[in-house]
Amino acid sequence: MPVNKRRLSTCVNIGNVPVGGQAPIVVQSMTNTSTEDVAGTVKQIEELVNAGSEIVRITVNTKEAAACVAKIVEQLEKKSINVPLVGDFHYNGHLLLTEYPECASALAKYRINPGNVGKGEKHDINFKTMIEAAIKWQKPVRIGVNWGSLDQELLAEMMDENAKSKEPADSDTVLNQAVVESALRSAKLAEEYGLAHNKIVLSAKVSQVNQLVDIYRELAKSCDYALHLGLTEAGMSSKGIVSSTAALSLLLTEGIGDTIRASLTPEPGGARTQEVTVCQQVLQALDLRSFSATVTACPGCGRTTSTVFQELAKQIEEHLQERRKLWQERYPGFEELKVAVMGCIVNGPGESKHADIGISLPGVGEEPKAPVFINGQYFNTLAGPTLAQDFINLVDNYVEERFGVKSAALV
Repeated sequence: MPVNKRRLSTCVNIGNVPVGGQAPIVVQSMTNTSTEDVAGTVKQIEELVNAGSEIVRITVNTKEAAACVAKIVEQLEKKSINVPLVGDFHYNGHLLLTEYPECASALAKYRINPGNVGKGEKHDINFKTMIEAAIKWQKPVRIGVNWGSLDQELLAEMMDENAKSKEPADSDTVLNQAVVESALRSAKLAEEYGLAHNKIVLSAKVSQVNQLVDIYRELAKSCDYALHLGLTEAGMSSKGIVSSTAALSLLLTEGIGDTIRASLTPEPGGARTQEVTVCQQVLQALDLRSFSATVTACPGCGRTTSTVFQELAKQIEEHLQERRKLWQERYPGFEELKVAVMGCIVNGPGESKHADIGISLPGVGEEPKAPVFINGQYFNTLAGPTLAQDFINLVDNYVEERFGVKSAALV
């Protein structure tokens, strides 16, 4: 199914990164280090940025954390890392943004959860204090509603109204409506306090895929604010990846979403950067953005008892990743490269012809030859112990010849 025309939203500048409008959909992530650990947080931010995160959020939950934000930005600047940092505030954000002006100034955006800024009169006072800080320091705000920390007074109000109606909806429907209403009411209130319309990003996160899709569809119909997509807790390993991919893909194919995150639970000791890779691969699979060359490889079957095609596919993947950063600078457009590594004659030649450059390795009972196709045409046949390196050399030559012309023209 082709991706629908992108929903027209208001563009918000997060530091040097535009979000919404006609800007590319932005990938973001969040650190899981203690913000008080300046060195550890800087290290993880650098890892996330190197992986491709274009915005990074950090926790600002204590006075000590708030005092470290400017130090973190300073260390990043020394490393020439110019990534917008978002401060994640809950419960005491009104105090921290007031008492630590260096923190308020250093951050590129504030994330405010309207369910965690106080109750009753305190809610409005605390929320207003944070919005006034954003206005003073000319910072955008993400109003981020989570179902796990939804404003209980609003939910109770809407549940009561629903119970009195002639045809009451089920509780899940009312919960979804309350999540949307909380985001919209908070955005309206922020504007009443003086925050510009183009300084607001909305998110309304839950952990269930179908509920998330329903909520964002309603949110997209109800406003033109830029929208940040993602499950609030996707989970670990394949479950988290599949859930995030399903939720993001359903919405992105409908043209909904301006910036995304995959909130994955890392394996113990696992890389935080996995959530960045998942987001990039979702956008690339939907042809919404290109981040790196892609390798198509067959899954293998009884015809492909040899592991040669698997080993070569892995070698090619690793080779392209190792050179990605250099080739992105040297060969503009390299990210669109498509390589095929196939295991037998059934689909091998056809898939190879559809790729920019592809190789069809011999399966069971086939001649020990591997035809190579470039731009849909037969190029030559490889064989022997140097086959893998010979194909890698052909890929390198193809990249230089196809994308090097553009590079040279820019010099």
